[in-house]
Amino acid sequence: MWRRGFTSSYTAGAQALKEKKWDALVIGGGHNGLTAAAYLARGGLSVAVIERRHVIGGAAVTEEIIPGFKFSRCSYLQSLLRPSVIRELELKRHGLKLLKPTATSFTPCLDGRYLLMGYDDHHNYLEISKFSKRDADAYPRYENQLYKFCKLMDFLLDSRTPETLHWDSSFTDRLWDKLEKSVFWASCLRHIFALGQKDMVDFMDLLLSPTSKVLNKWFESDILKAVLAGDAIIGSMASIHTPGSGYVLLHHVMGETDGDRNIWLHVEGGMGSISMAISNAASEAGVSIATNAEVSQLMIGDSGTVKGVLLADGTRVHSSVVLSNATPYKTFLGLVPQDVLPDDFLRAIKYSDYNSGTTKINVAVDKLPQFHCCRSNNPEGGPQHTATIHIGSESMEEIGSACQEAWNGLPSKRPVMEMTIPSSLDKTISPPGIVKLFFLMPFSIHDGELIGEGQRKHVVSLFTQYTPYKPSDGSWENPTYRESYAQRCFSLIDEYAPGFSSSVIGYDMLTPPDLEREFGLTGGNIFHGAMGLDSLFLMRPAKGWSGYRTPIRGLYLCGSGAHPGGGVMGAAGRNAARIVLRDFKKHSS
Repeated sequence: MWRRGFTSSYTAGAQALKEKKWDALVIGGGHNGLTAAAYLARGGLSVAVIERRHVIGGAAVTEEIIPGFKFSRCSYLQSLLRPSVIRELELKRHGLKLLKPTATSFTPCLDGRYLLMGYDDHHNYLEISKFSKRDADAYPRYENQLYKFCKLMDFLLDSRTPETLHWDSSFTDRLWDKLEKSVFWASCLRHIFALGQKDMVDFMDLLLSPTSKVLNKWFESDILKAVLAGDAIIGSMASIHTPGSGYVLLHHVMGETDGDRNIWLHVEGGMGSISMAISNAASEAGVSIATNAEVSQLMIGDSGTVKGVLLADGTRVHSSVVLSNATPYKTFLGLVPQDVLPDDFLRAIKYSDYNSGTTKINVAVDKLPQFHCCRSNNPEGGPQHTATIHIGSESMEEIGSACQEAWNGLPSKRPVMEMTIPSSLDKTISPPGIVKLFFLMPFSIHDGELIGEGQRKHVVSLFTQYTPYKPSDGSWENPTYRESYAQRCFSLIDEYAPGFSSSVIGYDMLTPPDLEREFGLTGGNIFHGAMGLDSLFLMRPAKGWSGYRTPIRGLYLCGSGAHPGGGVMGAAGRNAARIVLRDFKKHSS
């Protein structure tokens, strides 16, 4: 089977890992783990990253599954990566290149109409006016309100939570802790006062309300509500009618790139290029990165303090602290020895919500899809091909029905899909000329016949929902069952872009069990756990343990299962590293 990943050139073998005691070991070479490692090394610690797979990046990864086609296999767009991480780690100097789409979103309709949104307010006004003049007037006010809330969210994302101290501490430590909490809450109150009472009430309404209620209050046209509602259900099994789902509307507009909000960008070379840039920064700071090295268990001393990790091949790697970029479930129920953790903490982790309705399909095609409502005469494609394309979501009712089917144990009959075509902007990820036709089985790729020269081939990313982890009418282990779902998605695209199915050269499909098995995402949840209000801020990953420290001395969480949650942000890695450096400084003084 053809499978090539794009890894950092700075790798260390298991033998090199055990030759010394490290200050810090990071389990998992995802973007948060690499971010934490970079900050720790820049802070003067000796650091090694241990990655189970053959390629770094975790879910922010580029892999050449089909020769010539480089897929961003899991995450597929960049907006949330914290500006502080980009700036402080100098990621652009380390190779990060962002590609701005010509348009932001494109939603084709079966009746021949479409909604094409971009960066120009007047253009957006005209587009929305095709469906509702009232909505065109309301949309700028809706966006401005969300942007107001983003200033408070920026503060929360970049701050560690004001968590309670758990270990025996000196008087000085307790005093310093109280001072820090006072500073945090004072800053928080300043942001709240800056909003004012009316905006704060609106903010609470957004946090607590169902997405459908929020959007119905603002808009009347089905298509605009559906486009915006799509942001609230990404990666979850939540319905748009679930109280609290409105928060995720905010989560997906709080990204910032060069000062601009809510711009979702492609990354040259795929999402793995983000991880590569972070790994280059980490390696420059002295971090060692080992791939094909699986951690089987944490080593805990008699005093209950971390001593290092035991690899699957029996190698013992010693360190002063360990940071886990694995999910909380994998970390505490898979890597920590039994009878070490408190029962109430284990129950909280075990019974957290790891449900996922996501299946990602990466497709190689021999031509750009042509949408019957918006055809392009340009062989290089039009603005719609660079945008995020919404398929199967012309109304909130369609999204609600798709979710209900999954709740009933069935993959959605008409899946809700976000379709992107990164090769419309990035010529490095797909081939021109002759390619081979590949037939993909669930876990292998079989060589096929040559197909002729012609226009440039393309990479299409399909983020599809909803697909239950254990469907009641079949199994994801069944090749026929898997194929039927993929064809269901392709046939739905055919309704909007005739001929799409016949353009497919091959594809790579990742169902929730695949995401768990291959990428370590418990339940297939791309966020390391649900992003409901009961699982955020002081409640993430469990009440009382939101501050990156854990009940085991020397063990820290640095992944998306910690505050502030999922998405390619780097915030959890950066925040965790700052806590570790502070603890190191305290213990060494």
